[in-house]
Amino acid sequence: MKERRDRVSAIISIIKNNRVSSQEELLQLLEKEGIKTTQSTLSRDFRLLKITKQVDHKGKYAYTIGGRPMLRKDEELIREFPVSGFQSIAFSENIAVIKTTPGFANGVASIIDNRHVEGLLGTIAGDDTIIVILEEGANRKEIARSISLFIPEIDLNSIK
Repeated sequence: MKERRDRVSAIISIIKNNRVSSQEELLQLLEKEGIKTTQSTLSRDFRLLKITKQVDHKGKYAYTIGGRPMLRKDEELIREFPVSGFQSIAFSENIAVIKTTPGFANGVASIIDNRHVEGLLGTIAGDDTIIVILEEGANRKEIARSISLFIPEIDLNSIK
């Protein structure tokens, strides 16, 4: 148990004090601290600590603990958003599916969730796909228009 506690403590310290963008990089940094572990153990620790990748202040992805964003300001994020991976949006009933560049779905979903769009219940993100759940009877065009305020690449004319 002490080994796990030491490993988790080291992971927290490394992520808080370094820009770590891959599990391989974190494994190397842990090894420098004298902690050897496997990628599968590291993955379990990530789930425990709720470690996710977020966009850092340089527009690069880096790990953060507990899903806290590492962004400077919302306004800067909105200006940078066009380069952050949006590809398409499509609707089916009260669900929207947003496609992104691989690796960007979590960041885009976080942005959508944090903007508290009226009529939107929440998102579920994978690697390059986001499921957006709309309230019953929500107006698709209005939802798309609201999201387009911070994702200007959305083509409102294509929304039915």
